Amino acid sequence: MALTESLRKALSLPLVAAPMFIISNPDLVIAQCKAGIVGSFPALNARPAAELEVWLQRISSELAAYNEANPERPAAPFAVNQIVHGSNDRLKHDLEMCVKYKVPIVITSLGAKEYVNEAVHSYGGIVLHDIISDRFARKAVEKGADGLIAVAAGAGGHAGTTSPFALVQEIREWFDGPLLLSGSIATGDGILAAQAMGADLAYMGSAFIATTEANAEQAYKQAIVDYASADIVNSNLFTGVHGNYLRPSIVAAGMDPDKLPDGDISSMNFGSGGDTSAKAWKDIWGCGQGIGAVKAVLPTAEMVARLQREYQAARARLLAA
Repeated sequence: MALTESLRKALSLPLVAAPMFIISNPDLVIAQCKAGIVGSFPALNARPAAELEVWLQRISSELAAYNEANPERPAAPFAVNQIVHGSNDRLKHDLEMCVKYKVPIVITSLGAKEYVNEAVHSYGGIVLHDIISDRFARKAVEKGADGLIAVAAGAGGHAGTTSPFALVQEIREWFDGPLLLSGSIATGDGILAAQAMGADLAYMGSAFIATTEANAEQAYKQAIVDYASADIVNSNLFTGVHGNYLRPSIVAAGMDPDKLPDGDISSMNFGSGGDTSAKAWKDIWGCGQGIGAVKAVLPTAEMVARLQREYQAARARLLAA
């Protein structure tokens, strides 16, 4: 609907790989972009702060070299996720790095700030903002976001509770700009369904945990393969914000996933795990409800190729109906 022609042509599949704490690293992002989908990572994954410039240098240079060697099929652009929340004391530094390296896409979460959008726009970048409701979507656009990421029920990590059918429909009543949809999407069929509902692109995270490039321990990757939607627990204990997590990791941390106390948003801390000694993302594994479709740990290129086959098969099936 509203994608720029240059971005549309750069994609082999209408898909953005979501940024995942700890998991998303340069190896994964580069592999995703080379496979023809937007790769992304949270700026906070690069630690200490000075490491962010190292990551941006590597990603930019490797993708530029790949594009020079493959002019007929260049890589997709990459994105950096910025947490725009008061607990993120690195925002100013990390935003300056994004401006310096002219990061093509910046994904903002947990706060919409006009100065962040203006900084990205200063060099021609675009801002996509995470939202979980129509109210937050309107606020983000009012403050200058170029596009929206509708984080619906079933998404991994910090997730919304609204049905994707309702959320996309409400936003499309007034917004005709770039719209991405997140929530339990792990197949090519799901990508096509997101477009059918009115989104321009699908936004997929959890399935990419089960890739060889992902920065996750092998047990975490295998858990994505072994478990399904019934094994996901929604809780705000671990960061102060409601999110979806794998039940076995909560049990392994010595807690009862059916009797978790409420968290406190004032304790939100993405580096520590908030209200428990077990750290969110590191010990308590974030995960969306779509993982039942993941059957093996694969290289990213193979996973994207599978998604492409499924997407084309779904299109053909509908056209033949």
